[in-house]
Amino acid sequence: MIHNDVLRSVRYMLDLSDNKVIEIIKLGGGEELSKEVLLTYLDKKEEDEEGFVRCPDTVMAHFLDGLVIFKRGKDENRPPQPVELPVTNNIILKKLRVAFELKEDDMHAILKAAEFPVSKPELSALFRKFGHTNYRPCGDQLLRNFLKGLTLRVRG
Repeated sequence: MIHNDVLRSVRYMLDLSDNKVIEIIKLGGGEELSKEVLLTYLDKKEEDEEGFVRCPDTVMAHFLDGLVIFKRGKDENRPPQPVELPVTNNIILKKLRVAFELKEDDMHAILKAAEFPVSKPELSALFRKFGHTNYRPCGDQLLRNFLKGLTLRVRG
């Protein structure tokens, strides 16, 4: 799933202003982003349309890290974690799970609400470390449905 879609989904889900999104990116250790650049990422153009600007991995990584801090607060006891690149669907799913403090049952309920139920072994395989024998890459459809279910949960 392209990062632009994830950024738009989370922004809608939490009803964040442009300035708040920029603030969250800075919270995650990202550089100051201008509102104009952010708006190019949030623009609803398709990938193949002229003027489409892809949200870079670094911006998405800082946004996700900032989202965790925004939702849960900063843990002063832990040293800052290095940014995980490239940002995969699995990393996005993990960061959202941490930010929203979701347990396994919550994850299942969210996916079920989006009419995309997943078995326990399938879900746990998404959170394994890359290279683990049971690791499974998170598909675009699963992430899209998870964002849809999470939006239903957050916005009601």
